[in-house]
Amino acid sequence: MFLLQQLDNTAKKIKSQIANALTLVNLCLGAFAIIYVIQNQLHIALLFITIAALCDRLDGAAARRFNAVSDFGKQLDSLSDLVSFGVAPAFLIFQASLNSFGLPGMFLTIFFILCGAIRLARFNVTTPKFHFVGLPITAAGCILTLQILIVPYLPSYFFMFLTLILSILMISTFKVRKI
Repeated sequence: MFLLQQLDNTAKKIKSQIANALTLVNLCLGAFAIIYVIQNQLHIALLFITIAALCDRLDGAAARRFNAVSDFGKQLDSLSDLVSFGVAPAFLIFQASLNSFGLPGMFLTIFFILCGAIRLARFNVTTPKFHFVGLPITAAGCILTLQILIVPYLPSYFFMFLTLILSILMISTFKVRKI
């Protein structure tokens, strides 16, 4: 009987860490994306950010499924999201387009990251049940990331404008219904 109880406790501990493991995979994928941006392999970076988005979706589902939602997990998820959907997409669009603007392109890249950090901090201290306040960083980062597919077809100022709009939407107070 004691052995069965120990096995059950061990299984519960493992299940509770699945969500955190997926979150850490998300973080690693974001870091790999940044490395590939530095190496100017932008489409590989796009792939890593896309897979990170899938892991981000799965970590929340796993936490709810295994009843492993925790403050630690929430903080870890936000830190991972800042790397994977803030820093990595911002560097990606900078390398693909915004670098042609010099210092203004640099400032806009950093502004996107700052707005993402503010968005995540606000999310961590307020938890509305049925909606998000402002555009979630995952959505903003994925939209920005996918834009590298159309960089050759549109003028660079389009990406300046889009980056600015996505940044502002993250810190805005409009409500987005949770899916």
